Amino acid sequence: MTTQNRTHGTTHVATHNGPFHADDVLAVALIRSFLDEGATVSRSRDKEQHAAADIVVDVGGTFDAASRRFDHHQASYTGPLSSAGMVLAWLDEEGRLAVGLRTMLHERLVAYVDDVDNGRVEPRAHVPDFTTLVGGYNRGCHTLAEFDARFEEAVAMALATVRGLALEHAELTEADAVVGAAMEAAESVGSVFLELPRYVRWKGPYFARGGATHLTEYAVLPGMDGSWRVLGIPPEEGSFAQKRPLPEAWAGLVDEELSVVTGVPGSRFCHKNRFIAVFDTEQAMWAALAGVGITRP
Repeated sequence: MTTQNRTHGTTHVATHNGPFHADDVLAVALIRSFLDEGATVSRSRDKEQHAAADIVVDVGGTFDAASRRFDHHQASYTGPLSSAGMVLAWLDEEGRLAVGLRTMLHERLVAYVDDVDNGRVEPRAHVPDFTTLVGGYNRGCHTLAEFDARFEEAVAMALATVRGLALEHAELTEADAVVGAAMEAAESVGSVFLELPRYVRWKGPYFARGGATHLTEYAVLPGMDGSWRVLGIPPEEGSFAQKRPLPEAWAGLVDEELSVVTGVPGSRFCHKNRFIAVFDTEQAMWAALAGVGITRP
């Protein structure tokens, strides 16, 4: 998880009671994701409760990151942020986010919440975006206690969304390192194979690193079921073509049919469009490729 020095249950957050919006829900989710996973929340308009809280979001008429007050409704604040955007920026400035994570969260989630809450964007009808999903948690509430309970349910949903994005960022960061090392290894020996030690989301980092002009033509990697696979690398990201397709004789064959053609037992499958072939073992994969003259240096 991409958090730093996260505590548990030592932080108290105050926000307003009654109906809630995506920004106050998301602000609390961000705090629980990156500062204190056990942070407690009180929902009230009571100024004494606000004064006693460690963090106040979306209420109180003050924006002051130093004192952990994050409201955007007062006339003195003329910036573009909602309480969610304020909290995200503060968490990043406090060193609570992995490098680059603030940008991803801002672009994929928080900026939209800021825009909707401040009236710059109107959610599209019949599109279940994040703000409308949060809004749905208000439905059916008739008492402040009911709103409080549904607020926590909405925070749990937002928390899962934020953590999913944080995990995606961590996976992409890892993939960039793995793919970069594999590209360098291929260059060092003049290999057409991008050899990956495990599955990573490799296409984005590959093309960001100049993959369109890289000498590699195939990616090879293990499958989660213990199989091994070879994939034809596309000439550019998003293309369904391949720099060099797999052999035409393999196209669309499975199991025994493919094994007969390759001459290698354990040949499992080749897609009819020749962009992927799967084998029971790494040894079977290399043997089948060698049989058609596609070899490692």
